[in-house]
Amino acid sequence: MGLQWREQLSVGNDLIDNDHKHLIDIIDKANQSLQAMSRAGLLAALDQLYKYSKLHFSLEEKIAEAVGFPELGGLHTSHEDLLRNLGRISEEIGEQWDAPAAEHFGKFLRDWLINHVIKEDMLLKPYLKKFSPRFDPRA
Repeated sequence: MGLQWREQLSVGNDLIDNDHKHLIDIIDKANQSLQAMSRAGLLAALDQLYKYSKLHFSLEEKIAEAVGFPELGGLHTSHEDLLRNLGRISEEIGEQWDAPAAEHFGKFLRDWLINHVIKEDMLLKPYLKKFSPRFDPRA
């Protein structure tokens, strides 16, 4: 079952929401590679996820700082942990794996996204509501 964007996942900022939609797309690519047991496809998707997440986290932290989010330090630490865990799971992928291992990797990716979007980024929502959905501190 693929992940799908729903409005309940919106934090109220177009930049963050669009990034989250893209992260879901990348995780879906990784899941398709898992189902096909394609190591090359999975590693490519994980590399893309890592690189895009670094960009996303940097932008998200800029937005959080600009809107006065009081837990900015915790958000940064959490982002670092998420990237470290993503790097660790990439290292765990061997030359071959079986169905239970594929399920383990798939669950990790779903949990990784859910913990980031639902548990963490929703804490930003009350602060983001004070600004336009198109708010961009870089502009």
